[in-house]
Amino acid sequence: MQSDLIIIGGGIIGLSTAYKFQKQNPESTVVVLEKEPALSLHQTGRNSGVIHSGIYYKPGSLKALNCVAGYAQLLDFVQTHAISHDICGKIIVATTEAEAQRLPGILERGLANGLQGIELIDAAEIQRIEPAVKGVQGIWVPQTGIVDYPAMVHKMATLIQQIQPKSKVLSGETVVGITQNASSVVVQTKQQRFEAQQVICCGGLQADRLARLDGLNPAIRIVPFRGDYYDLMPSAASKVRNLVYPVPNPAFPFLGVHFTRMVHGGVECGPNAVFSFEREGYSKTAFKWSDASDALSFPGTWRLFARHWRHGLGEYQRAFSKRHFLAALRHLIPSLEMEDIAPARSGVRAQALDRSGALVDDFVIERNGRCVHVLNAPSPAATACLAVADTILSA
Repeated sequence: MQSDLIIIGGGIIGLSTAYKFQKQNPESTVVVLEKEPALSLHQTGRNSGVIHSGIYYKPGSLKALNCVAGYAQLLDFVQTHAISHDICGKIIVATTEAEAQRLPGILERGLANGLQGIELIDAAEIQRIEPAVKGVQGIWVPQTGIVDYPAMVHKMATLIQQIQPKSKVLSGETVVGITQNASSVVVQTKQQRFEAQQVICCGGLQADRLARLDGLNPAIRIVPFRGDYYDLMPSAASKVRNLVYPVPNPAFPFLGVHFTRMVHGGVECGPNAVFSFEREGYSKTAFKWSDASDALSFPGTWRLFARHWRHGLGEYQRAFSKRHFLAALRHLIPSLEMEDIAPARSGVRAQALDRSGALVDDFVIERNGRCVHVLNAPSPAATACLAVADTILSA
């Protein structure tokens, strides 16, 4: 099958890029290849559905620039196409004076990134916004919201084929080979052969492997981290009105457990962040030899473990102990009891790691001849998806 562009990966980055390309080139054809039987089954369908404001990201970074630009594009898209969403706002809550001292720096970063309406709030204002939450100080972030990301993906797939009926969004197509020649790229799946002038790889959890299929040897490795969630029981759901986040711990590269009102109802708590022995393994005991070997043979993985082993041990305790998970949640909502939370779903995030053991913080997009590889697209990639698509298409 021949087309003008092949996009590998049926998550929100892949479909956003295909959609943007098709809008800009309505006469051209694009083929999207997704290995799963349906779209958005991994990171896109297993994140917490938050529309991020851009408050945390280093000013001038690809994360910051794309999040701010992508936020506006996302709102326009979901409003135009009636995708479920709510710009409900969130609070970042300091529960100790030490955490409160980090708030002005977060506020300053948000202002530098162009956020509007963010402000420091005191304990009384925290309780006015979220009566069950206890904190000494916080930041109110009115631009944060919630959205149905899988619905966005499926709408984009529909729109692509409305613009150009010859374009295809195919599932069940696992890529096993990428071969570049002078005038085209051949992509071989387990089922059939595809050829196009250009290929864009948006493989998420498989991003580095797709790059190696294309002859690249990226300096970074995808190391999977599983996040487990609990749901608030209906009797306790009223304890959270919208979104409640802790102050990020600068010694640990994840945001910490938080509370998220979901766009289709209910409140989710989490996630923790534990090393996963399987890139697409969503149970606590999931294991796949090739994935475990890939991660544990990479020196950066062990350097990360050595640097953060104390925090990592705490994350594993929360993974296997409801009591420890509840203790973390009680830092924000002390009134929660064991019967207020129930184990829920999990997700695995594709985190790029370098050889020094540092988590690669920004988006990484690399061109190799006729192929473009999205090697790292962590949060806020979903929020920023339409702007990230523009960045990819200009790479």
